[in-house]
Amino acid sequence: MINCFVPCSEPLQTAKTVEALRASQLVKNIFIIVAGNTDIRIEGCPVIRAENLASSNCIRKIAEAADSEFTLIYTKQTPLEIGQYGLERFCHIAQDSCAGLVYADYYQITDGKRSCLPTIDYQQGSLRDDFNFGSVLFYNTAELKKAASMEQNNYLYAGLYDLRLKVSESAGIVHINEFLYAEVETDTRKSGEKQFDYVDPKNRAVQIEMEEACTSHLKRIGGYLPPKFQEIDFNKGDFENEASVIIPVRNRERTLEDAIRSVLNQKTDFKFNLIVIDNHSTDRTGDIIEKYAQADKRVIHLIPERTDLGIGGCWNAGIDHPACGKFAVQLDSDDVYEDEHTLQTMVNAFYEQKCAMVVGSYTMTNINMQPIPPGLIDHKEWTPENGRNNALRINGLGAPRAFYTPLLRKIRVPNTSYGEDYALGLYFSRRYQIGRIMKSVYLCRRWDDNSDAALDISKINANNSYKDKIRTIELMARIAMPK
Repeated sequence: MINCFVPCSEPLQTAKTVEALRASQLVKNIFIIVAGNTDIRIEGCPVIRAENLASSNCIRKIAEAADSEFTLIYTKQTPLEIGQYGLERFCHIAQDSCAGLVYADYYQITDGKRSCLPTIDYQQGSLRDDFNFGSVLFYNTAELKKAASMEQNNYLYAGLYDLRLKVSESAGIVHINEFLYAEVETDTRKSGEKQFDYVDPKNRAVQIEMEEACTSHLKRIGGYLPPKFQEIDFNKGDFENEASVIIPVRNRERTLEDAIRSVLNQKTDFKFNLIVIDNHSTDRTGDIIEKYAQADKRVIHLIPERTDLGIGGCWNAGIDHPACGKFAVQLDSDDVYEDEHTLQTMVNAFYEQKCAMVVGSYTMTNINMQPIPPGLIDHKEWTPENGRNNALRINGLGAPRAFYTPLLRKIRVPNTSYGEDYALGLYFSRRYQIGRIMKSVYLCRRWDDNSDAALDISKINANNSYKDKIRTIELMARIAMPK
């Protein structure tokens, strides 16, 4: 019932996977995928030669070779262990659900230690190319062949991603909430060290292909938006200050003072202030804010009456303040503006690019503000032509972020402490142009107390599920828009 396709660069490792797959009577053939003319052979396994598993060429060759009801693609080079009747379970669920693609929870083996890696349910908005299906992709062969026969792309990196999107258009993608196999993991970095891989400049060629595949998918399902935007009237409201820097904070006594000073050092040709929303800190954070508020009338120390606010709720409290300026500019409590011209640069961009929201670029640094890899994060994937579409694929929008306050007050910020800025970016971009600043204007400091420095799998999954839901709702709204 199953043809299996396994990438191979290290025969001894792949042989263990082949042995595990051959233990099931459901397996018909096991093909090994070998790069170029490399002379690698495993007895009894036909060879498919392709640039890499993720290429369009490789997907077409898999589709041509597949001649059983189901096609299993293993995406790793390390050994695979199949759980008790794991393949049988894949088959049963695939048959009962009539799904085009089935995936499961799995065990991860790191340095000999086995741990549970639950995956999350696939949604219509699960468009990010790094969605974690695990390493076993179980396709209905008829659906795989149909998808592979569609428009002939020649992706070097996005072929597997393109296949998944095409299959999702005609058949369901089903998650099995059971641990059906174990894979060996060699990437032992913390969550905070992995999250910026997609914007690493060395991966730019990959990202360009992923964008093309996603944009084509959006066009096929009616979710694509052309670069036509509503105009912005910057004369709404009566604002004493041209801009307000908004800092939501809780228990950041170590870093907050640096952030405040970086704001007060700004040189502008307009009036601005700083609204610090202290979310009931229990350390010296409140004392630090009050010290600056007493010394400089531009600093507003705001303590919300509510005790149920996340970062987004604190933002709402800040923009509701009567002293909030025409433009609300973000600064996290453990980051700083790069120099004294950041605020002027951000406000200028609104008028120059006629936009409702501005996103800057930033440099990754350590706690001492020394640059660390990957360095400059400029989110080149956000372009005036296609940024609003590509935003549905990527997992973030850059920093600092700034908003035209009258619109932000109308839309409001989700009362969460994760993804609230991303939700705003999607909503704004549905109708309005998003301005971009490609030079670094912000220092993003990475340290052990970052909220996303070392998340466990349950928190990672919760965060990803939330962003996928945001994307799903946004995609539904875009599909429903008059064309």
